[in-house]
Amino acid sequence: MKSQAFFGGLALLLLSGPLLAACPDYLQGEYRQLHSTKDIDLCKLTEGKPVLVVNTASHCGYTKQFKGLEALSQKYRDKGLVVVGFASDDFNQEAKNEEEAATICFENFGVTFTMFAPTHVRGDEANTLFKSLAKATTEPKWNFNKYLLDKDGKIVQHFGSGVKPEDKALTGAIEKLL
Repeated sequence: MKSQAFFGGLALLLLSGPLLAACPDYLQGEYRQLHSTKDIDLCKLTEGKPVLVVNTASHCGYTKQFKGLEALSQKYRDKGLVVVGFASDDFNQEAKNEEEAATICFENFGVTFTMFAPTHVRGDEANTLFKSLAKATTEPKWNFNKYLLDKDGKIVQHFGSGVKPEDKALTGAIEKLL
């Protein structure tokens, strides 16, 4: 009986091991939600789902893309897509305070997808996720770069700022992952 319990436990450990390691290192960690004290575990938020990661700024010429990103989120949410925005002032175009940034995102553009508090997305100070995205593809050259990850967290494709959320290249890549 002891050997049965041992092998049963060993089998459970072997089966659960890959599940525990499923979240890539660069998705591990918590980030503070925009204009909130709440921290969100990125692995839990994105577990088993394709993800669109975007670096954002509330006073950029591309800020109107929030509307399209929200439309993408609404259209594909039930099919599993998770859209996450990382506010950043790396290009000196983020609101001076989070209250203003939140107003622009949530009230002006109706954003319901997860938005994180300002963080660095380029250079040595970039957060872990954006350092990995830059290494695998390219670091953001401006605001509203889009990075598509598959359901296992593998980085699939980078789209620059000029690619609008409704662009067929982006929506087609998303649909392939769903």
